[in-house]
Amino acid sequence: MKTKWLLTFPPELTGEPVTYTLIKNFNLKINILKASIDLNVSGNLLVLADGNKNEIDSALAWLGNTGVIVHPGDSQIVWNDALCVHCGACTAICPTKALSLDPSSWMVAFEGEKCLECGHCVPACPIGAISNNNGLHHA
Repeated sequence: MKTKWLLTFPPELTGEPVTYTLIKNFNLKINILKASIDLNVSGNLLVLADGNKNEIDSALAWLGNTGVIVHPGDSQIVWNDALCVHCGACTAICPTKALSLDPSSWMVAFEGEKCLECGHCVPACPIGAISNNNGLHHA
């Protein structure tokens, strides 16, 4: 069974061997898709976890007990440049700066390869120019 997770680490856990523990103690195959972690600050890790249902369930319970927040990583962020009014509201909430505001042109840019798919930008956009492939958007 394969499942995609976005793991959000509180500052005190950024130096802990969480992925090692998932591999060693829960027999999961972990593929790190994207990462943005600063020691003693915060962290986000998008992973693909592969294991049987019991291993996955046990790992999720362990993660919850450690303080790591687990979000299902089953969506992809879609930015609609034609709808965007370039207000920059989404850029303040983006942990990896996948959404950024060019200081000279005042235009928002989206770099999908940096996106962790956390979805924080979706409700931050006041006009609904950002959505995910699950059809969710806020306006």
